[in-house]
Amino acid sequence: MLTDEQIQQLAAELHASEKSLQQVEHFSKRFPGMTIEDGYRISRAWVALQRAEGRQVIGHKIGLTSRAMQISSQIDEPDYGTLLDSMLYTCTPGQVLGIPTDRFIAPRVEVELAFVLKADLAGPHVDVEQVLAATDYVTPAIEIIDARIEQFDRHTKVMRKVYDTISDNAANAGIVVGAGRADARTIDRAWVGAILRQNGAVEETGLAAGVQGDPAIGIAWLANKLAPWGEVLRAGQIVLAGSFTRPVAAKRGDAFEADYGPLGQLQFKFV
Repeated sequence: MLTDEQIQQLAAELHASEKSLQQVEHFSKRFPGMTIEDGYRISRAWVALQRAEGRQVIGHKIGLTSRAMQISSQIDEPDYGTLLDSMLYTCTPGQVLGIPTDRFIAPRVEVELAFVLKADLAGPHVDVEQVLAATDYVTPAIEIIDARIEQFDRHTKVMRKVYDTISDNAANAGIVVGAGRADARTIDRAWVGAILRQNGAVEETGLAAGVQGDPAIGIAWLANKLAPWGEVLRAGQIVLAGSFTRPVAAKRGDAFEADYGPLGQLQFKFV
């Protein structure tokens, strides 16, 4: 386990990386004995640095929700990170939202479903029924993921480990919302689908069933995982349930359209 001093130092490196847009090398390479708990300690320390600068927590994200991603990351459960107000972008229907490319290092786009809460969810015994009761509405969401820790080691080309991704706030960097809203109970959550187009071409399609069969399962899981840290999912927060498409790389000039059918569209462009 890393010392408190090491945790603070690595959090400071992530903070500097986000500002300079210069990636850092794998923490797991430098500290081969680090644990998943160390990763979450680093992530929380980094969030604390951002909050000290005035950023506000607006919710949470869940990642690595597919079995294939868990196997590739050598982990047997999802991971999670924190959403901050500086990450939020809201689309206006019928207009294309401009997202500043220079805020990111290597942005990628994922298609998700977000749960917006109207009541707190405090673990450790939260179930899906409680999630549905606490949800104000579900809405389409795009997560923009990024890599302050390089994805592949610059020397060995080895892929980063899950400890690195967790440290890096589960790779979260942005969230796009602004489409339709639906009741979490009445909508067929597993059959919520989306088509992701990049520059007019279909890049990905998927169903929310790809997120553990029901995206509400992940919300309950997260509430229970936060409990040992003394943390709670709060009313008003946004919780990203996990991607049901592969991440699509984005660069300046790329235009995206995420079409969720009856739930509307999210249209945005990296400028």
